[in-house]
Amino acid sequence: MARYLGPKVKLSRKVGVPVADVPKHTSKRALTPPGQHGFRGRRRKDYGIRKDEKQKVRFHYNVLERQFRRYLAEAARRPGNTGENLLQLLEQRLDNVLRRAGFARTIWAARQMVVHGHIKVNGQKVDRPSFQVSVGDSITAKDSIVKVCREHMESLGGHQTPGWIGVVPADMIVKINAKPTSDQIPFDVNTNLIVEFYR
Repeated sequence: MARYLGPKVKLSRKVGVPVADVPKHTSKRALTPPGQHGFRGRRRKDYGIRKDEKQKVRFHYNVLERQFRRYLAEAARRPGNTGENLLQLLEQRLDNVLRRAGFARTIWAARQMVVHGHIKVNGQKVDRPSFQVSVGDSITAKDSIVKVCREHMESLGGHQTPGWIGVVPADMIVKINAKPTSDQIPFDVNTNLIVEFYR
């Protein structure tokens, strides 16, 4: 199973936005462009602007290039706006739902939680981070990881759960109430540039 194992803050520096909502990624240093004094060099061409927008989304959801292309192909196949379909598919990944619900502080922690077999969907163990949740699904954590999930939820003080996810903190249950819409995604991205990049 391929995944990115390199330094994570470098990803935020590369694209100029925090790819995780933790202090290490949101600090001023983390958002300074790479190079001495954050030197950017020449003005970026249209290709570079579109590529950075695509990389921003890839890093945010921790998806490699080949998998990202598959998501884009599926989004184009579905009726409606391709960019919105793409974000909807990425938002409905199991690892991302755990991050949005506050069970994990970062996408990497959420991925590890799933891969290690600590998460159940509708009572069945699921160990694939890319698992697509559906409306009506119920996600629970095994007893062995509940304490860690609670600590993560407490450490994320101002964390707000999107409207399409319902969380019952007492029972540590996440309910999928609806499909995510573009205005419910707490990540600023221009999907039109991503679609243009692959044309």
